Amino acid sequence: MFGFLKHKKNNAVAHIPKLEVDLHSHLIPGIDDGCRDMQESLTLLQAFESLGYKKVITTPHIMFDTYKNTRSAILRGLDTLRTEAQNRGITMQIEAASEYYLDEGFLSLIKTNELLLIDNTYVLFETSYMHRPVQLEEIIFEIKASGHTPLLAHPERYRYIKDPQLEYNALKNLGVKFQINLNALNGHYGRQAQKNAHFLSTQGMIDFLGSDAHSIKQVQNLSKVFESQAYQEIYKYNTIGNNALL
Repeated sequence: MFGFLKHKKNNAVAHIPKLEVDLHSHLIPGIDDGCRDMQESLTLLQAFESLGYKKVITTPHIMFDTYKNTRSAILRGLDTLRTEAQNRGITMQIEAASEYYLDEGFLSLIKTNELLLIDNTYVLFETSYMHRPVQLEEIIFEIKASGHTPLLAHPERYRYIKDPQLEYNALKNLGVKFQINLNALNGHYGRQAQKNAHFLSTQGMIDFLGSDAHSIKQVQNLSKVFESQAYQEIYKYNTIGNNALL
């Protein structure tokens, strides 16, 4: 798995760059539905490092009703996680942003400049899995008007997407970048999410790849994903920006 992955297609050998940056995970302990304690956080970080990752950008949830995290609380948690990781001998870079749920509190965070961004550029956001937000276009406009780039987390998982060609293209035309979850490629989130991930891949719509890791099993599963044909084919159709974040 280290170095470059190779596969033959049409008598040519394609070189698949090793994924060195993860930009979607839930590793700060005790603040959302991810790692429960520091030991679990360190176990996941060690697993990422063993897979060859050089950097993780962990992204705790911010939800108005459920996970009322703040920028300062997340950064405090990041400092503690970095210190404990260093004490454990983990050398990879650890940064933090957030995964924002499009709810009544989100627009106020834009207006008060309280957002935690990926690479000082991307706003990672999610929506309800079942219901398309009524103000989705308006919120995307506000993100862009603030000088940031909207990055939709796991677009393959939204069940309200009924016409992938039409609806995904509409979001792309609004300037939204897409981050799919790697484990969607092996059916971890169900058949429909796997099918949507394949569609996004073959249409060249994927911009970033993420683990969305909440548990050790999700990180361990990545070793099989990286060896899959579905993962290799992503690089045939898409330009993946993860490693540019190093």
